[in-house]
Amino acid sequence: MALRTSPFPNGFVAGIHAVGWAFILPCFWFLDRLIAVCKSTTLEKTQRQEQECYLQPLKVFFGSIIFLIAFLLAAPFAFLGFLLWAPLQAFRRPFAYHRESPSSPERETHRGFELVGKASFGFATANLCLLPDSLARFNNLGHTQHRATAIGQCIVHGVCRPHIRIFVDSPSSCATLSPSDSILPAVNSSSDGAPETQAQPPVGHHSDSAEVCVSISQSNNHVVCLPCDNTEESVTEPTSPILNSNQNSNQQGRTGHCSAPQTLLSQGLRPQDNIPWEVSSLFPANVDIVCLEEVFDKRAAQKLIQALRPVFGHILYDVGVYACQPPCSCSSFKFFNSGLFLASRFPILEAQYHCFNNGRGEDALAAKGLLSAKVLIGRNQKQRNVVGYLNCTHLHAPEGEGEIRCEQLSMVTKWIGDFQAANKQPDEDVVFDVLCGDFNFDNCSPDDTLEQNHCLFEEYRDPCRAGPGKEKPWVIGTLLEQPTLYEDDINTPENLQRTLEREELRKQYISPPVPAEGRPLVYPETDEPWIGRRIDYILYRESSLSKHCQTEIEEVTFVTQLAGLTDHIPVGLRLNVIMDTDRSAE
Repeated sequence: MALRTSPFPNGFVAGIHAVGWAFILPCFWFLDRLIAVCKSTTLEKTQRQEQECYLQPLKVFFGSIIFLIAFLLAAPFAFLGFLLWAPLQAFRRPFAYHRESPSSPERETHRGFELVGKASFGFATANLCLLPDSLARFNNLGHTQHRATAIGQCIVHGVCRPHIRIFVDSPSSCATLSPSDSILPAVNSSSDGAPETQAQPPVGHHSDSAEVCVSISQSNNHVVCLPCDNTEESVTEPTSPILNSNQNSNQQGRTGHCSAPQTLLSQGLRPQDNIPWEVSSLFPANVDIVCLEEVFDKRAAQKLIQALRPVFGHILYDVGVYACQPPCSCSSFKFFNSGLFLASRFPILEAQYHCFNNGRGEDALAAKGLLSAKVLIGRNQKQRNVVGYLNCTHLHAPEGEGEIRCEQLSMVTKWIGDFQAANKQPDEDVVFDVLCGDFNFDNCSPDDTLEQNHCLFEEYRDPCRAGPGKEKPWVIGTLLEQPTLYEDDINTPENLQRTLEREELRKQYISPPVPAEGRPLVYPETDEPWIGRRIDYILYRESSLSKHCQTEIEEVTFVTQLAGLTDHIPVGLRLNVIMDTDRSAE
């Protein structure tokens, strides 16, 4: 579908739509405030108790009366606006597109991969619960506009860090331990939003091992090679103060094996782990594409755009349909869009949205569906376009309705295939195919058995999944218990990070699995860790890539930076794509 700044075909239709919405907005806002003044978050209740404020009943009483009267007075104007607004939805494209002019062409392309035959791509997904303030309070989250601004700033602060990769160099055949973003050089933001870095190697010297530091300034990547030997002695503890809160005091050495650096051990990166993973208090550095869910509020979406646009120059927002689609049909009326929001460093070549037609109950009020996009990475040596596919979705929410989610997973599989078949060009190379979002089911609940066994997982790989109904032991649940969002153990990124790293604390704050109806829940099984509900996914597929491309996981990240701002834990994934340059030249 054509990408245009406005979702409407011309300025006249857009103008009439703006007039209709201007009539609706005051009534909508008064209703929102009417509900919000009666519904407090646990944080607000605690603050009133600490301040010994006894005026809340008066505020609720008089506030309710004022907003109710204002709502009733604005209702006739809202009805007139609705008569203008609703028919125009038939002419509206299902998303709006924001494009920021880059300060240089290099900022929105991936440079150098055509020469070295290897590229690294970072993805992140998060459910933000940016509903109208009154509805967000039912999830124990308020102040939607302030949260939107803060979330955008957090994402930018995290992704603008330099990406540091840690390797081990040793006379023995010691392989790469892992990548890490935990060792951070000082960052100064330049005028166009790109960080300027000066890195000092934050490692101690070891007399019996080689040490090399290489800084690649072109892409803000820093490769740090750490010393390693075959003795039981641990790597000398770094004295640099620039280690972040992932650091702990435990050092482990193993005879005949490389001694892992302290920061890697604190992330759970042990030799027996086949996938590097991390619990990070910051978003992963150099993320290329961010997919967000539940960005329902239009004003909140604009605040996110303002915060993200210096880094992500291509943004799809206000994704979805409104009213009855198609017009005059018997389909459920859509009061909210899909809530999907995609921000990309790379130019978006094509995009398409599909709405689920099987929503039920409160979920049917929102136009949940699938957003698919094709992005341009750059050109290879033969001047062939190098592209990637990104798909974002948000599935049906209520528990006990797995049949609906299975139908939606089947729709997602079909729609992705149709989109790629329609937009694939013979003279281009595909280097990644990613599906992410809030799936609203986990891989440990007996109630979610149908979804866990869906055939989509035969096409797309889940790096956190050991099999249907079984997670890998290092996985962390991503759905927080809403009543506890402001407890001291999880109300800051650092506190939440420490809590997630301790299994006995995770049990208190991560939502537990959902038992099957009529059966007692036995969880976890003997000698298995307590993980909880992981409903936020980033999956990737290799079968749809160009034949000369191979994918390997560089890192999986569970992000705590949005502590207190949402009830989900964001997830990050970094993929390495290795390209056979000889075959690609054929």
